[in-house]
Amino acid sequence: MSTQSTQPDPSAGAAVKAADRAHVFHSWSAQGLIDPLAVAGAEGSYFWDYDGNRYLDFSCQLVNTNIGHQHPKVVAAIQEQAARLCTIAPGFAVDVRSEAARLIAERTPGDLDKIFFTNGGAEAVENAVRMARLHTGRPKVLSAYRSYHGATAAAINLTGDPRRWPSDTASAGVVHFWAPFLYRSPFHAESEEQECRRALAHLEDTIAFEGPGTIAAIVLETVPGTAGIMVPPPGYLPGVREICDRYGIVFVLDEVMAGFGRTGRWFAAEHFGVTPDLLTFAKGVNSGYVPLGGVAISAEIAATFDRRPYPGGLTYSGHPLACASAVATINAMAEEGVVENAARIGEDVIGPGLRTLAERHPSVGEVRGLGVFWAVELVRNRATREPLVPYNAAGDANAPMAAFAAACKKAGLWPFVNMNRTHVVPPCTVTEAEVKEGLAALDEALTVADAHTV
Repeated sequence: MSTQSTQPDPSAGAAVKAADRAHVFHSWSAQGLIDPLAVAGAEGSYFWDYDGNRYLDFSCQLVNTNIGHQHPKVVAAIQEQAARLCTIAPGFAVDVRSEAARLIAERTPGDLDKIFFTNGGAEAVENAVRMARLHTGRPKVLSAYRSYHGATAAAINLTGDPRRWPSDTASAGVVHFWAPFLYRSPFHAESEEQECRRALAHLEDTIAFEGPGTIAAIVLETVPGTAGIMVPPPGYLPGVREICDRYGIVFVLDEVMAGFGRTGRWFAAEHFGVTPDLLTFAKGVNSGYVPLGGVAISAEIAATFDRRPYPGGLTYSGHPLACASAVATINAMAEEGVVENAARIGEDVIGPGLRTLAERHPSVGEVRGLGVFWAVELVRNRATREPLVPYNAAGDANAPMAAFAAACKKAGLWPFVNMNRTHVVPPCTVTEAEVKEGLAALDEALTVADAHTV
């Protein structure tokens, strides 16, 4: 039972909201058009506001609280580390930093045994790209449309969704290509096998026309997250690995969202039997309790910098509080079978439950996912697959999705909504009963989406 107060206190909530509106500048927002919820506390799979409303967190905040809110072992580890050593520069050897790196390296595929720590996922991608360019001496990086890699300079240019547009310099050395997505196939494929084969051929063509000797890296989310949780077809990632090997291109897998149990494995790459040259991580490594990310580096790329200084660093790289929370998170996940729980819940509860909802609701075009990483594609017409709202819709054009999200919240469910999709991404610790509670709320909210179908 929570030790935090869950008693309504509207006046305190109003004060929090007023201070926020006076002084906080929010990301990705028109500041005068937003109305942030004032959060009073959180525990496990839930958080609550000052008015006494409790929400089942099917967004995992930003798909990062994999171990749930306020896990006591992680909170205690942060407290203990703060009492012992709050901070130290990254040039020193520190026990918790070394242990966090060891625990991560134990779980990464292949020989990704060196860990460069960052403060989050975007910085991890920035440094992975820098490493690839320095390792190869080549300028270009390829990434997919329908992707998100972060909001810093290189990461936002790699990103393949509209958030890139205001910052796209067209001079960042980034070339985009189409990755496989059978439901909305850019290759007119009729099967996963066709989609895989044609996507790989398209990638090969892109490389040929860009010049293989100019390409430093291919960067892919192992399972794209915000862009739609599109599980790649069998053979695709091994095919990309083979192409990279053939042309001397560094293969970077972005596991910032898909890693640390989210797909029912420690890393999503395990599902596909591939080992990248560089693997980026953040979010679930410590459930975001303290900012932390990093790059897991292959032996070959690490060797590039044995006698040559790596020209990159961060004041808070491997911060002791962050590393202590990562050690506690990874150990708790291992001891409590959290990754196994995510796999079981996905296979036995979320997947079947969402497929049942699809049968009941004409607004559901497709459900797809792994572990506790699922997307529900909402459509106006199942036959034509017309999205419930247009691509990058806003204002009145986005009204059907806004109404759906409002219905979720009214039912006590906090959704992760993007474009014409809702994502089902609860903590990896979620219980069967909690998932069923969330599915019941989704069932209710989908009737609102159904009203916009034709």
